[in-house]
Amino acid sequence: MESRGRGGGFLIWFLVTLVLMFLLFTLRSGSEEISFFELKQLVEARQAKKALIGESTVTIVVGIDRASQDSSSVGSRQLYATVTDKNRFTEIANLFEKHGVSYKYVQDSNWLGMLLTYVPFFLILLIWFYFIRSMNPGGGKNGLSITKAPVSLPDEKNKKTFRDVAGIDEAKAELEEIVDFLKNPEKFMRLGAKMPRGVLLVGPPGCGKTLLARAVAGEADAGFLSMSGSGFVELFVGIGAARVRDLFKKAQSVAPCIVFVDELDAVGRHRGSGLGGGHDEREQTLNQLLVEMDGFTANAGIIVIAATNRPDILDPALLRPGRFDRKVFVHLPDIKGRHEILKVHTQNISLDPNTDLFKIAKGTSMFSGADLANLVNEAALAGAKKNKMAVDLEDFEEARDKILAGKERKLVLDDKTKREIAYHEVGHTLVALSMPDVDPVYRVSIIPRGMSLGHTQQLPEKDRYLYDKHRIIAEITCLLGGRAAERAVLNIETTGAENDLKRATELARKMVYSWGMSEGVGLMQLDSSNGEFFLGQSLLQHKSHSEATAAVADKEMQKILTDCFDAAVKILNEKRDVLEKLVRALLEKETLSRDDIDAILQT
Repeated sequence: MESRGRGGGFLIWFLVTLVLMFLLFTLRSGSEEISFFELKQLVEARQAKKALIGESTVTIVVGIDRASQDSSSVGSRQLYATVTDKNRFTEIANLFEKHGVSYKYVQDSNWLGMLLTYVPFFLILLIWFYFIRSMNPGGGKNGLSITKAPVSLPDEKNKKTFRDVAGIDEAKAELEEIVDFLKNPEKFMRLGAKMPRGVLLVGPPGCGKTLLARAVAGEADAGFLSMSGSGFVELFVGIGAARVRDLFKKAQSVAPCIVFVDELDAVGRHRGSGLGGGHDEREQTLNQLLVEMDGFTANAGIIVIAATNRPDILDPALLRPGRFDRKVFVHLPDIKGRHEILKVHTQNISLDPNTDLFKIAKGTSMFSGADLANLVNEAALAGAKKNKMAVDLEDFEEARDKILAGKERKLVLDDKTKREIAYHEVGHTLVALSMPDVDPVYRVSIIPRGMSLGHTQQLPEKDRYLYDKHRIIAEITCLLGGRAAERAVLNIETTGAENDLKRATELARKMVYSWGMSEGVGLMQLDSSNGEFFLGQSLLQHKSHSEATAAVADKEMQKILTDCFDAAVKILNEKRDVLEKLVRALLEKETLSRDDIDAILQT
């Protein structure tokens, strides 16, 4: 409602300004200045109807002859002349009496000229003041409160503790020391120990970094001041630094407390990488943040917790001892962690007692906490659409398919297109079934979802943290199975393999450039994504290899892709009968589960 009120206020101010400017310039356009001799000629020509004699100006109203050739000039207009010689006023009065022009003396206030001179500037100042007020994050009456930090305070009713955080037990264990310090600072001060001033939470998006920081404050029953890194940077120079000072001033008033800065990389990027050098507003804000973290004492009861997804681009000064000298890595949850997270998010929904959450956790590898929360919500929406009384396993599987592959589309495909899609997907399926090092096939379908016309789902049996060369080769071979089926069986090449080729090429590139898994390049690490260095204000990309080495690497990538494609073609040719059976069954049912596939393989 506040944003609407501000928007409506701006519209009113804008309309009032337009109306006033229009009226002023309309008045100005109705009065035209002429020379004294032109005025005298008009009076002698008996075109003046009446006149006003002021202290420094003489104004006459001129009537326009209706027989004039300029038809647009019919009516009257007001003309005025500025008189500098006061001896001429007697001559002017005699001139008016001689030619029968009625006149009178008035006090020359020149109010119109003053309005035209000062009112536009006054209106501009008012509009500028309105913009200053609208940019005030606190909504206060003082326009200078734009320098106040837009701090977010948590709702006491929704206070979080470690019981609300699941799936990241290692990170919680590291932060329990912070909680203990905030609860019992004397325990550490007695031995002369100093707690870290800053803790940096590092991890992929959606892993619960913000929730973890709130849980630390809730567990320690301490204050919690939250602010986004982008909230420091503003249009005006110096506002970011002022907000940093205000943030730490507020923190000192409510200590002990947690100061949480989300997305620290928005303000803490490596200095010298921008075009503004040391005068860049973001760099001034970062400098002030470094000064403030040095300014408060270690036992002041203030601990700064920051979160980022990009620790590699942070300025080294932020990470030195005395600032953010402790890193806590928040990883994607494993199968046990996903199970615990699902328990937390299903507490507030009507869940079917027969729903196996561990089975759902097993089929959601690489899902973050936010992904799992979204999965539970999508499952509840799917169950509500079917008017169910409780959410069951079918709803969770439908929600997972929607998240991974997209929503089902009602496309009418002709038989030829369906047949091509079926061969493509069965190519993936049959190659995956023949490779022992890949995840087992869970489902294959030719029902369009999202951007794809068909999909083959593989669900891992366990979480994997390390991949060997044989498994990566098997993954590439499976990805090329669809194109292999198109070329080997149908003798065509369709656009359906675009995403497969992209993923396969990326894996081959990492094998050669990053993982040292090619014979031609050997153990040389060619990936220069981390080979950036700063020189003055320019960011230069350090190239760690020659053009000849790059040519060899490209040939190695091509060799890996070609060998994997040939292996996929060989598998499909050897199992052509099984391929045809699976295609016929897929065209008939449109979706085959793992049980359906096993039944076909046994016949």
